[in-house]
Amino acid sequence: MQQANEDLLSGDLLQRVDGRVGRITLNRPDAINALTPAMLHSLSAALTDWAENDRIEAVVLDGAGARGLCAGGDIRLIASMSAPEAARFWREEYAVDLQTSRFPKPYVAIMDGITMGGGVGISAHGSVRIVTERSRVAMPEVRIGLAPDVGGSLLLARAPGELGTHLGLTAGTMTGPDAILCGFADHYVNSAKLESLRAALGSSAEKPEAVVQGFAERPPAAPLEEHREWIDACYSSDSVPDILDRLASSGSDRAASARSDILAMSPTSVVVTLAAIRRADLLGSLDLVLEQDLRVSTALFARPDLAEGIRAQVVDKDRSPRWTPATIDEVRLHTVRSILGTDRLSIDHNISI
Repeated sequence: MQQANEDLLSGDLLQRVDGRVGRITLNRPDAINALTPAMLHSLSAALTDWAENDRIEAVVLDGAGARGLCAGGDIRLIASMSAPEAARFWREEYAVDLQTSRFPKPYVAIMDGITMGGGVGISAHGSVRIVTERSRVAMPEVRIGLAPDVGGSLLLARAPGELGTHLGLTAGTMTGPDAILCGFADHYVNSAKLESLRAALGSSAEKPEAVVQGFAERPPAAPLEEHREWIDACYSSDSVPDILDRLASSGSDRAASARSDILAMSPTSVVVTLAAIRRADLLGSLDLVLEQDLRVSTALFARPDLAEGIRAQVVDKDRSPRWTPATIDEVRLHTVRSILGTDRLSIDHNISI
């Protein structure tokens, strides 16, 4: 097996030592670097080896191509899996997410361009998170009949006010400044400086965090900030129907648009997402939230909305999913409880949960 302390310069995940840093590049640019089981395995192996390698002072993660770091898990591949295969994929993915959060050295994630779903999972739990003017960060799972996973519900729960609830229920996209505001990122670097930043991380005698600070600049105003008033007022409820009523009566065009967005998503996913975000806030730790994510993802995999969402968004691209059930009012409390569940599930990837 290829060891992570050797350079690996071909395939879907590239790894090499560049001076004092380990470099990992997701290398499926035609698929916006969507994650596969093999990529997750290689990423985990690299982190395991480099954590104990005294030559390596930090790890830098980026994505090949101009479109983004990572669009998430390979949805077409997941849709083709059996239930046990999908559960195994998510166990391995969430274990890697946890591994990035516990990495004992600076883990520098360059979230340039599209960084969504699973891409958030392997970047936003790291210690040094960089966005640019091209960053588009989101947890868009409700569009395809899933719920925010990879620990994203915890990040959403910790966002200021009700911004995370708004983003989770609408599948909203954050700019780089929005991502910093919402706690998904730390530093804003102009994309034109990224190559110089990568070179400096490998060669500079400064600590990696100081190197990044030297390239970072004050971010522009976050677009979401100006909408805090109506977002906080409308989403401060544990009931999706109540949130929809508040959005309808707020008098804001943006609120009306958000309401339309929510109504276009999988009703089951929307209700489960709200409950998952509220519970993530109570659970309070990434390992417990990832347990919840595994439970929710495996349960939603067995429901018809995932296949229908992938058909409408990815396969046929008609953007007209036929959800089951079709409306929020038809989603039953016992269904939500069964999806969230209470049984503890094992995320076993050489990490104790």
